[in-house]
Amino acid sequence: MSSDKFNIFSFSGKMKIMHLSWMAFFVSFMVWFNAAPLMGVIAQSLGLTNEQIKTLLILNVALTIPARIIIGMVTDKFGPRLTYSALLILCSFPCFMFALGETFEQLALARFLLGFIGAGFVIGIRMVSEWFPAKELGTAEGIYGGWGNFGSAAAAFTLPVIAIAFGGDNGWRYAIGLTGVMSFVFAFIYYFNVSDTPKGSTYFKPKKAGALEVTSKGDLALLILMKLPMYATLALLAWKLSPAGVSMFTQREVYGIYAILVGVLMVDLYQTYQVNKYIFEGPVPEFERYAFKQVAVLNVLYFSTFGSELAVVSMLPLYFAETFELGLAQAGMLASSYAFMNLVSRPGGGWISDRFGRKPTLMILTAGLALGYLGMAQITSDWALPLAVIMVMTCSFFVQGGEGAVFAAVPLIKRRLTGQIAGMTGAYGNVGAVFFLTVYSMVSTQFFFYVIAASAVLGLVSLLFLTEPKGHIAEVNEDGEVTLISVN
Repeated sequence: MSSDKFNIFSFSGKMKIMHLSWMAFFVSFMVWFNAAPLMGVIAQSLGLTNEQIKTLLILNVALTIPARIIIGMVTDKFGPRLTYSALLILCSFPCFMFALGETFEQLALARFLLGFIGAGFVIGIRMVSEWFPAKELGTAEGIYGGWGNFGSAAAAFTLPVIAIAFGGDNGWRYAIGLTGVMSFVFAFIYYFNVSDTPKGSTYFKPKKAGALEVTSKGDLALLILMKLPMYATLALLAWKLSPAGVSMFTQREVYGIYAILVGVLMVDLYQTYQVNKYIFEGPVPEFERYAFKQVAVLNVLYFSTFGSELAVVSMLPLYFAETFELGLAQAGMLASSYAFMNLVSRPGGGWISDRFGRKPTLMILTAGLALGYLGMAQITSDWALPLAVIMVMTCSFFVQGGEGAVFAAVPLIKRRLTGQIAGMTGAYGNVGAVFFLTVYSMVSTQFFFYVIAASAVLGLVSLLFLTEPKGHIAEVNEDGEVTLISVN
């Protein structure tokens, strides 16, 4: 573990790794949310309907659900350096594809594929956890997540200006294409300037690939239970694209998607059993065990926190424009106030966790999240615009502080599985996003905010089952040597 001091203004050692990682995440988020602030002008340019716009917003977060699971496994096996660089290069291509799109179908396919870049977050969680001790991990992960997350805010207030600067019907295409160039170039900057671990440290890999390891029969049952909402959410998306929704697919094609999802689920469950069948053959040594309920609780909390952030970031520019009769650029800049809070609130949530404990911090921030969305539900066109912005920023502090607190706990569960645990918890954020955006497409905005508040109350109840991390994580290297990693 790198021993140099935690100095935010340093760009060497572990601090260099943290800064380059949040920059990679920043770029990935700019690419992921490059369309949201331009959706009004894109719709006007290509003649899209309101229903098609909402469908594009849902598609944007759909593929990230399986992507975060897959990327979590790839990261644990091949390391974050190679995985992050490859992801940034690969995802620049659907970005260019969207910029060149002429029809709704082309845009829909590009946005669906672009959901893969949202998995980049998981990679940096593992990278940062390799370089920072437990007492600094919440703060470091919070800065990584918060400053990286700010990429969506940067997209909201810079891309409309860039589009206007290029001018004409194709201004939005240049703005979106530019983010693809950034992604491609930064992949090489990241690859040649980071390493997976400090010199002399061991990079612990999963014993088996293909599924998350658990250490008891009860945990295996809970793992299977936690997989089901992810598949149900993808089925919900398919329904949204059926004749009952926007008619992008025929009913027969939708049934085909359902059949594929069931087939993939069966393979997934079989693979999960194969990786974990050893628990039926005898007791797992005490030092190797971890409680999967910790992961399950964090999944539920990230459903409410990051799930609501993704949904609200996607709909807020249009919501501000319609509620307060604002122009494209002005609405985008005001809506970015929600994501702007990431600069301080997510690192703040991680820092508070480091100082006062993971569980109490999560309890307070989740309660604040519920109250914040109840407040946002009260916003109407009668409100003074500055008051509405203050309400949005207050709510977002608790949302993003909660995200920081969740990922202050994730790396303290089982080091060699950090990528997969982060992948599953991160995927639940996207499950929340698809669920909330689907609700948004069917109900009033006020009811949409009430639904998010109700999910936060469910998160509060789940927190009763969370155990404060303490002691050490035991990991065994390829030579059979046991390493103890402090989580205090």
